[in-house]
Amino acid sequence: MLGLSTPAEAQNLSFYGTPGLVDMPTADALPDGSLAFTTANYGPIWRNTVTFQLTPRISGSFRYAAQGELYTPGSEYFDRSFDLSILLVKEDDIWPAVSLGLRDFGGTGIYSGEYIVASKYVTPRLQVTGGIGWGRFAGRGAFDNPLGILDDRFETRPDLDTLTGEIGFSQWFRGDAAFFGGVKWHATDQLTLVAEYSSDTYDRESNISIDPQSSPYNFGLSYKFRNGLDMGAYYLYGNKVGVRFSYVIDPARPPVPGGQETAPPTLLPRATVAGQSWNLGGDERRAGAARDALRGRLSEQGIRLNGYRLDARTARVQIENQQFGATAQSFGRTARVLANTLDPSIETFDITLTRAGMPLTTVSVKRADLEEQEHALEGEWHMLARADISDAFGVGRASGVPGAYPRFSWGLSPYSAFSLFDPQEPLRYEFGVQLNAAWEPSPGLIFSGQLRKSLTSTIEEAKRRSDSVLPHVRSDAVLYAQQSDIEISHLTAEYFFRPREDVFGRVTAGYLEPMFGGISAELLWYPVNSRLALGAELNYAVQRDYDQLFGFQDYSVWSGHASAYYDLGRGYHGQLDVGRYLAGDWGATLTLDRRFKNGVKVGAFATLTDVSFDDFGEGSFDKGLFVEVPLSWIIGQPSQNTIGQTIRPIQRDGGARLNVRNRLYGVVEPSRGRQVTDSWGKFLR
Repeated sequence: MLGLSTPAEAQNLSFYGTPGLVDMPTADALPDGSLAFTTANYGPIWRNTVTFQLTPRISGSFRYAAQGELYTPGSEYFDRSFDLSILLVKEDDIWPAVSLGLRDFGGTGIYSGEYIVASKYVTPRLQVTGGIGWGRFAGRGAFDNPLGILDDRFETRPDLDTLTGEIGFSQWFRGDAAFFGGVKWHATDQLTLVAEYSSDTYDRESNISIDPQSSPYNFGLSYKFRNGLDMGAYYLYGNKVGVRFSYVIDPARPPVPGGQETAPPTLLPRATVAGQSWNLGGDERRAGAARDALRGRLSEQGIRLNGYRLDARTARVQIENQQFGATAQSFGRTARVLANTLDPSIETFDITLTRAGMPLTTVSVKRADLEEQEHALEGEWHMLARADISDAFGVGRASGVPGAYPRFSWGLSPYSAFSLFDPQEPLRYEFGVQLNAAWEPSPGLIFSGQLRKSLTSTIEEAKRRSDSVLPHVRSDAVLYAQQSDIEISHLTAEYFFRPREDVFGRVTAGYLEPMFGGISAELLWYPVNSRLALGAELNYAVQRDYDQLFGFQDYSVWSGHASAYYDLGRGYHGQLDVGRYLAGDWGATLTLDRRFKNGVKVGAFATLTDVSFDDFGEGSFDKGLFVEVPLSWIIGQPSQNTIGQTIRPIQRDGGARLNVRNRLYGVVEPSRGRQVTDSWGKFLR
């Protein structure tokens, strides 16, 4: 039987930055894990949207729109909104794909509407879409809500009474309904033509900022480039022209497939290793020469040797991975260097990964297994079956490498900072230079600081002043920007330690972050192969002066959280923090993220505390999205550096948490057993 359907993967996005036609949605879904960035313009209206395909069936979107004159002539109105789409039924040869969606389901609700839509490919290139919608989707051709047969409450859509950030549950699928639909034809693999009947009449905008519609029909075309860029041009509502630019990336597919890292060293025959100069002579001379050779060879691989000890047939080393994003790759490179350097009588390699001077995880491999599996089909997985991965609590502090401690490092680099969603200026920026320095006198003890000098900034030009009824723990950010020229971002002493097996500790004191100083203590329980980790943190924080130098203000607070971290599987992670925040409020923060094996991370968080929505102010509660991309994913070269951005409304004072550097879960998690095994495919690379 010849099937006419194609997978319901959107090949173009709508003006709302979600799978669709022009304004109306389709039942399509982006490829799983995709990130789509869209900017679209229609008259004075600009919409900027980020859409993430959370699962194969669920996608979420965040939108920031400039509406032009919406309520009063001569004004500029900015709006934030969130969407959710659920693919209820996947398309097959007989049935269409069916999706349920919520558009702008919280806050001001100027775009709010709900819909059920079906899409079907009647030929491999022609898709037909039809749907029914409520709210904004019921502006044209409206009729009584068919859900009224279930309950009379569905017949009337109540007025929206939520604040920005609140969710209008009482409006969902209420009031009149209307039909919409359209067609999409893929003329080529890159060119798509669309036509739709829109049920959105733009009533509010037509009163002030745009001409009234003369037609319910929209037409357009889009062209998708092979690099992920999608451009569209449209004729809208009989009297306007619009444009759209979208960029879709698949985090699972890096721009440089396969990477461009240097090949690992080839294993040498044991006879060749035995003939190396440092393997000749007396035991003491041999041990020192082998250690120095090992140190140099590991350094060439981007690995620092911190500890070294030889027994009769076992080599025990402590390393610090300074280059590889895949943790298992650092273990594999170290094992190869050990095999090519140490006396052939050494049969076992115990490799302990350290960070911040703490021994974290030990991988033990047999030299003979490494030699046997180097060129074997799926040799890395055979190595995993034979390797032993354990907690490194009993290893002790690094020793045996002269000159490893104390050590000093510094660097001068540019920096950038951004302030988003100020209604007077949605994007503000600051660029400057920063000096970083760190001194580590012994393993686990770190003195570090960062000094910043702003070169150009629009953040300090903001006119808004805090009207918060809570202690101004975050809402005076503009004053910090205005009154600081050269600022101390942090200046701290940190001590990391291992109190017992599977437990990690941290104490940090000093100028902890740009707005607060004090002392912070933390414990983390994280078994080596566990999905679950539990932590507790206690802080005493004092607010810093606006010049961000050495002075303090008269506000201080005890804060802290109990935290649970859980690996949900398939790359999904959850985190729950419960405790007291900087303004003295009590509550919880829930964070959900999806992590790809190449290190790309996309997630969202929300914080609710005992502060009322009215007292919290604009935004109602703290929430946001974040994206973190390893530099190695972009350039194809090994690197532990990342590029990240958090997208959130203007941060208010409720739900504000101390920004302590090097919280233990972030330090420990990349090196625990599950993360090591997840990256084991690169052990022999």
